[in-house]
Order: sequence, then C-alpha cells, then structure tokens
Amino acid sequence: MGFELGRYIQPSDHLLGISAHQEFITIVHPRLFAQSHPDNIAAIMGDGSGSLSYAELERRANQGAHYFRSMGLQNRAAMAIWVTNRTEFFEIYWAAQRAGLYIVPISTQLSAEDAAYIVNDSGAKLLVWDFAVRSAIELVEKQRALIPEATMLPLTNWQETISAFPETPIADELAGTQMVYSSGTTGRPKGVRVTMPDMPADAAIPRVDGFAQKYGFDDQSVLLCPAPLYHTAPLIFSTLPQRTGVQVVVMPKFDPEQMLQWIEKHRVTFVQMVPTMFIRLLKLPQNIRERYDLSSLQIVLHAAAPCPVEVKHAMLEWMGPIIHEYYAGSEGNGATSISPQEWLQKPGSVGKADMGIIHICAEDGQELPVGEPGLIYFEGGNEFAYFNDDEKTREARNPLHENWTTMGDIGRLDEDGYLYLTDRKSFMIISGGVNIYPQETENFLVQHPEVADVAVIGVPHPEMGEEVKAIVQPARWEDRGAELSDRLMAYCRDNLSHIKCPKSIDFDRELPRHETGKLYKKQLMKRYWT
Repeated sequence: MGFELGRYIQPSDHLLGISAHQEFITIVHPRLFAQSHPDNIAAIMGDGSGSLSYAELERRANQGAHYFRSMGLQNRAAMAIWVTNRTEFFEIYWAAQRAGLYIVPISTQLSAEDAAYIVNDSGAKLLVWDFAVRSAIELVEKQRALIPEATMLPLTNWQETISAFPETPIADELAGTQMVYSSGTTGRPKGVRVTMPDMPADAAIPRVDGFAQKYGFDDQSVLLCPAPLYHTAPLIFSTLPQRTGVQVVVMPKFDPEQMLQWIEKHRVTFVQMVPTMFIRLLKLPQNIRERYDLSSLQIVLHAAAPCPVEVKHAMLEWMGPIIHEYYAGSEGNGATSISPQEWLQKPGSVGKADMGIIHICAEDGQELPVGEPGLIYFEGGNEFAYFNDDEKTREARNPLHENWTTMGDIGRLDEDGYLYLTDRKSFMIISGGVNIYPQETENFLVQHPEVADVAVIGVPHPEMGEEVKAIVQPARWEDRGAELSDRLMAYCRDNLSHIKCPKSIDFDRELPRHETGKLYKKQLMKRYWT
C-alpha cells in the first residue's frame, strides 16, 4: 500500500488542537519509517533484553496479520493479548491493527477467571499469553472449561508461528484499534468499545500530527514507558508516537531510581507518568535524585488520578517547566490538557477541554453553577458503549441530555473554563448528610514524611452513616501504632476542615495498587462493609 497525502477527520480530531477544517495531513504509520529508516529502533527494553527495529516491526506485523487471517480472524473480530512488557507486544499490536481487529489487552494482575471473562465477553477467538503471567498457567490448565471457543498461543511460539507467513501486507488491510477493559475493582471488568470507521490501516490520522506538534515528537525522539503496556495510557502513548518514528524504551516494571538511570542512559526526551510515580520519585533521597543527568527530558506528561498540588510544585521545582497534564479516559468521550505555565496560574487544574464541551451536573442531570462540584459530563466527544452492558452505558448518559456522557468523576469548573477534579463519585463519603471527597485528605496525608502511601475511605457509623478512616502505609513499618496515629490525626486537624479529617487510622504494610498506580479502594472498603 503506497503513502499519499490524505485527509481523515473523526470526532476526536479536536483532541490536541486539531481543526476539523484542516485539509491535508501527512500519513504517518510505522510502515513509513520501515521504508525510510529501516534500522531505526521502534522499541527497546531498557535493560537491553530485547529490541525491535522499524524494519523488523513491519515484517513481523505483516506476518502476524497473515496468521490472524489464517485463524479466521476477519475485520472487526477480536483478539486478546495477555503479555508482560516486552518488544513482542508491539509486533502483536501492529499486526492486529493492520488486520482490522479489536485488540483486547488483559491486565497481568488478573486471575485466570477474570481473564477468561474478558476473552469470552469480548468474543476474542485468539489469546496470545505469556509464561511470565502467573495466572495464565492456570488458565491453560482450565482452558476448555473457561474459554472453550478460543485458541491459546504461548508467546514463546509467536515468532516461530508467524515465520511461516509472508512478510508483505495482507490484501484486505483495515485499521483496527484497542478495546480496553476496566480493572474490575468494582465487579466484573467492563469493555469500552468505540465505533471503528472503515479506513486503511495506514490512513492519515490528523490527531497524530497534532500530538507530534503539541509535544514535539519526531523520529529523533526517545520515549520511556514506565507502566504496563496493557493499560490504556501507556499503550496509546507508546503506539501513537510510533506513528511518528520515535524510539520507545520499555521498563519491565516501574522502579523510581531505575527510571532515572534509564532516562540518563537512553537520553529520554518524553515520559508519560501517574502521580503515584511522582510521589515515589520525590521520596528518593536527595543525593539519589541528583545523581542522574535528566537534561535530555523535554516533556513529562501525567494523568490517571488527581495530583496533589504540593507534589506537582515539587516536581516542577526539580525538573523545571516541562510537566504537562491531561484528563481523559478509555471511553474517549472527552479530554482536557494543561501546560506547566497554565498550571502555575491555575494550580490543581487539569486544564480546559481539548475534545468535547464540559458540563458539571447534579444527580438529576441539571447543570450546576460555576464553581460548584458535580458529575463531569462531556458533550460532543467520541461515541462509546460498555460492551454487553446496556445498563452501565445508560448510566453514563446524562438523564436530560443523551449526548452528554460521564466517566463517573466529580469536578468543578472555574470562571475561565478550567476543570478541577474532586474525586470519583463512587468514593464519596456521606457523613451526617454531608458529602466528603476523600481525595483532598489523601493528597494532604501522603505528603507527611512518615507516610509512604494512604487511602481514605468511609466506614460504617451508627449515627452518622459513615465516618472518615485513613489506611496508612507507613514509611517505616516499625513506626506504626497509636503514637504515629495521633501525630497524623493532629497533622490533619491543624490543616484541614475537621469534617475531612480521619476519625481513626489503620496501618497496612502495603496498599493494594495496580501497576499503573490505581488504588484498589474497593478492596479496602470490603473489610469494613462486609
């Protein structure tokens, strides 16, 4: 398939500032760089355990697409990938992308039963799995009982299997995309399925040019991926830049000092992170933080959870005005962004809308005044549905405006249209009829030098309905106990409204967090509500 100048506009093209009136966009796709710069590195493991050139990526993606067709996977079918961070992830992703498939990444932290649920629910007829995923072995043993309709291909057999197929593109290429599932912390995982327009696999996508222009990407850029590739943001912020020829450096698992080492070693220019990673970096001793040369960094982009204001101030002081932020979700129904310069003028904000129009609404769907917190809805973003879950899809729609959709977050707008996140609706504490958003208390407590991590939840109270409890992972386990509890509660009372302060504190060796940093708060709440 040749490369031409073309135009393809879809609703999400307003993301990153792309105008729907922009006429011509240069096509960008890994195939282009396989032709022009075949030896350039598309992906490399930071520890040197594997690498993949653009020429190798092109050959193996084509072979993989032929293999998928041989397995009966036609356009708009689904295939699942249950693989740890490694370069083969990109071979499989781009093979599925050019075969017009829905690519279903599965969290390596899930049980065999939850993974089987995703395979069955998505309709995936093929699962590529990794021996490094512990639950995958259990699924292999129970395959016929759990996923009777799917073929399981071990990752160790991937390259040998595809080697029998042609290295040229399949005849009926069509662009595919990812279909991601929630982590399942509030029940069964739910799939987000976006409508895929029929377009060539290497067709022009204007938002890629916008992405490259906004963040300065080109084939000289080096991106570090410190998070699991099966998660939406790391997947998008690795594969989308590969359309512009970047080199992606992959960490098998996040480690704060190792991350600094690899930024220096690989001369990384861009990294996408979450606030939990910021906190772990800032808790490194000063001499460790100053040991590494980070001068190559041009952009640090973060999202996924509200970032404590003081944490971001500390990161900006350390790394300079290179820290950008965005707010979006797997649903793709809307997005905001904010530059470091804007954030210093609007501390705590996640920015103004790049895609869609923001509305803050009450439970009944009525729009609320400026400054008042409520459910965040986007109007005019991408259409989406929770796969096989009409009820949840309906719940995401505004009761009064069908085309306004929410991801379940609470926030407020200021008079200039800047959005501030408050918390998740499902984590709100109602004590004596008063709504309490625990995120503020968590953001404050985690800054205490004796706190490594913290979760704030509502627990049952006979008179008030709920009361505020903090579950703390102490910096030193041996310091846990009544004295530390008293110090932390006094610290809160001296600085926060008393209604937001914990009435009791429990201690955990380690809080349950996803590899992306997402806190499994529902797991903690079950202890007190069952």
